[in-house]
Formats: sequence, structure tokens, C-alpha cells
Amino acid sequence: MNRSRSKSFSLDRLVKVGILASISYLLMFVQMPIPIAPPFMKIDLADVPALIGGFAMGSWYGVLIQLIKNVLNLSKTMTGGVGELSNFVVGSTFVLVSSLIYQNKKTRKNSILALVLGIFAMSAIATLSNAFVVFPIYGKVMNMDLQAFAEMIPGNGLVSNYFTLMLFSIAPFNLIKGAIEAIITQLIYKRISPILKF
Repeated sequence: MNRSRSKSFSLDRLVKVGILASISYLLMFVQMPIPIAPPFMKIDLADVPALIGGFAMGSWYGVLIQLIKNVLNLSKTMTGGVGELSNFVVGSTFVLVSSLIYQNKKTRKNSILALVLGIFAMSAIATLSNAFVVFPIYGKVMNMDLQAFAEMIPGNGLVSNYFTLMLFSIAPFNLIKGAIEAIITQLIYKRISPILKF
């Protein structure tokens, strides 16, 4: 009897993970460019379902949602999988840090703290991984010099070279994206969480 209940329990969660991952994948196509970032970097809300899943079911469920979303997006990749790998690492950092902190104490105040710390962790990982891994690999794939990335955003007067690109474009882009997703998660989580909890 207990084994049967455990199986249905796990299956129920996997179904919910699948639904949230599908919503997350679809949200990747609703994008908004911002002038401080290169044109191929756009703000979307695809981390929100993973954050909600991580908060409601546990951090590793949130990471699983991120993984499924990016595997689905491989069929439409224009970066040879580099963008998807970066998205997975950065998004999983956001979800993992936020949900681990929230799971420790499930209060509104702690959820805000969790999301704020998640934003900073995500932004740090995003900046470092983009600077030393993603942009260099993408540059080689596209046969682009790293300085060319800085020249893609003439509207951002603070960016003049690769270093300032990371400091004044990539870092603030991720802070802004994370803040928007955190606010939306905070606004809708309590309404959706009863459906996901057991």
C-alpha cells in the first residue's frame, strides 16, 4: 500500500514538473530586448515556473524543470547548444539558491531574502561564465572577436571594451532579469502553490 502511494506521489510530481517545464519552454519565446545588452540577449520569464516548482516541491525539482526546458529548446538552437548550456547553469543557480533558502523557512520575508540572494548568485555566475566560457566559445563558433560583442550595443555609453561589457551590460542585464522574475514569482506563488503542494 505504501509502495503504491509512493509511486503515485512521484508520478504526480513528475507530471507537475512536465507541465511547469512546458510552460517555461513556451515563455522562452516571449522576449523583450533591453538597450543595455547585446541584441541576442533578451529578457523572458522562463525561470518563473522553475522558481515556483522549486519553492513548492523542492530545489531539485526546480533544476529538473530548467533541464527539461533547455533540452526542449535544443531543437531550435541557434548557438550550437552553447546558449542552452549557459541558460541551464545560470537559471539553475537562481532556482537552487532561492529554493534552498526558502525551504529552510517558508515565510514571506524569507522568500524575499531567498529571491534576492538567488538574483545575486545568478548574476555572479552569469557574468563569470559569460566572460570566460560562453562568449569566447560563441565567438569562435561565429568567428567573432570578443571586442565585437562590445560594439553591438552603442546605446550603452559605459561599454567600450570586453571588460566593461561584462561589468556594465551582462551583470546589470541579469540583475534586471532576475528582479523582474522574482517580483512575478512573489506575486503569483501563493496563488499557485496549493495546486503543487502535497
